[in-house]
Amino acid sequence: MDKKRALSGAIIFITLMGIVSLFSDMTHEGARSILGEYLNLAGASAATIGFVSGIGELCGYSLRLISGFIADKTKKYWTFVITGYVIQALAIPALALVPEHGWIWACGLVILERIGKAIKKPAKNTLVSFAASEIGTGKGFAYQEFLDQLGAFLGPVLLFVTALVKGTDDLFTTYRISFAILLVPAMITIALVLTAKIRYPDPEIFEKQEDKPASFEFRKSFVLFMAAICFFAFGFADFTLITLHSANTGAFNESMLSLLYAGAMAVDAFAALFFGWLYDKVGLKALIISTLCSTFFSCFVFMTGNAWLIGAGIILWGIGMGAQESIMKAAVSGIVPRSMRSTGFGIFETGFGIAWFLGSWLLGALYDLNPVYLVTVSVVSQFLAIAFYALCLRCNKTEC
Repeated sequence: MDKKRALSGAIIFITLMGIVSLFSDMTHEGARSILGEYLNLAGASAATIGFVSGIGELCGYSLRLISGFIADKTKKYWTFVITGYVIQALAIPALALVPEHGWIWACGLVILERIGKAIKKPAKNTLVSFAASEIGTGKGFAYQEFLDQLGAFLGPVLLFVTALVKGTDDLFTTYRISFAILLVPAMITIALVLTAKIRYPDPEIFEKQEDKPASFEFRKSFVLFMAAICFFAFGFADFTLITLHSANTGAFNESMLSLLYAGAMAVDAFAALFFGWLYDKVGLKALIISTLCSTFFSCFVFMTGNAWLIGAGIILWGIGMGAQESIMKAAVSGIVPRSMRSTGFGIFETGFGIAWFLGSWLLGALYDLNPVYLVTVSVVSQFLAIAFYALCLRCNKTEC
């Protein structure tokens, strides 16, 4: 394949997979904006909702280690991508079929959706990494994240409009209709991913053969980078805590909570584009800059009940999340040889997910005691992440 055709094909492939992500995120992120209240209306207690959400996220990240390893061994990347997307996409509209007081079924579908994401994520990132190598890994993953988060913005907005039209007198029925409407983007997701498979059956051709060995070692720089992303995840409060605080303080009307999440996803999308471009220019320094930008988001959100200050904190939260989501994937592509890349994505994302789960659990408990404790742990964790990023940079320069 000549260079011009390879570049054109890579851009088209990344765009197509980005549109797949857009409709997929419309489905599951749209659902996430109302899921907590829906589970409560179905009969689940707050403790159950928290436990199921945590277990779902834990499955959604920890199982990536297994799916990534198997994908590398079998090289059947598309099989994992298609299977995961089908499970993830269809689990959400199936929530419309849950009867009243059917919280057990609903919780099962929530966990199933996360399992679907775990199945497809390392293999999908690997396929995108092949094409991203043609245009710059930072820009490639940033563009992917931009389209992904555009869907995460549109999904909650779609359900907000649905609630306005249907009304909230019978909220459980309104939510069931909302999940049924999400069948449309879910089916588009499946159709598009099958189209991508047919048009690009072997995306590996986009990436030139490398001189790296077929395995990678847990070098000091690798361990430092893992520590940095885990500290970031540990101290980065889940958005459910932000919406909980916004509702508790009365800063925003409950009908506006889905729009808050949509706004955060919009910031995430544009931050991913900028910091992905910056990563290709300055490397891991981009992560230090983005983390510095978002370090004090928790102070703005949890130390006040002022709507404007909470809004500023949400913007900082979106900047941090968008940068991490794009740059972390680009960095993995640079560290891990392509023959082991799904395994590499699985390792990184499993570590990130476990740290996120434990951090969210602790920060939630600290919020119940005193929001000041939450803010303290969050800020300290972000500074530790910055310190480890700096150590990783120094280590890379000395090739340790």
